[in-house]
Amino acid sequence: MACAWLLAGSAQAAQPTQPKDPGAHATAAPAVKAAFGQPITEAELASWNIDIRTTDGAGLPDGSGTIAQGQAVYDGKCASCHGAKAEGGIMFGTMVGGIGSFTTERRLLTPGSMYPFAPVLFDYVRRAMPLTQPQSLSNDEVYAVTGYILHLNGLLPADAVVNAATLKALKMPNRDGFIVDDRPDTKAVRCMRDCKVLR
Repeated sequence: MACAWLLAGSAQAAQPTQPKDPGAHATAAPAVKAAFGQPITEAELASWNIDIRTTDGAGLPDGSGTIAQGQAVYDGKCASCHGAKAEGGIMFGTMVGGIGSFTTERRLLTPGSMYPFAPVLFDYVRRAMPLTQPQSLSNDEVYAVTGYILHLNGLLPADAVVNAATLKALKMPNRDGFIVDDRPDTKAVRCMRDCKVLR
């Protein structure tokens, strides 16, 4: 009997108690705020929009540089990984030579041998280099170092001034080395039963 009384008492104690006068309660949930970050402005968003249409150079920014300026930028910010005169360093292989090697069994992949359009090199350098400080180079520095690498590949003369017009006009050796995959898109329906086995 004492045991039944204890169980009844503990069950009653487990029931939630209601206040005598609950008062007014808010009916809407409070606004939820993000616990990190901040709203982005249109200007900040625009600063990230640095894509270039590499086939014709649309989107290349204002600026220019010379081959000599490019060598100075390269020696100070690129040579530690890519080696002197872009011939390969402790981290990466050469960025010079290989033009025409795509028709041989031993292809040498460099900006000069592989890229079909010069703005590809500008876009990559501006977006991703130097490795430890990407997007830290000014547009002038990127034009200059792009020109220097193209010069080392024999594609620009030593006195070239490199800017958007220069890169748009430069016909790269491998321009015709890529083809457009014009096959139609496939929209196959997944087989779920009694499927044909491919042999």
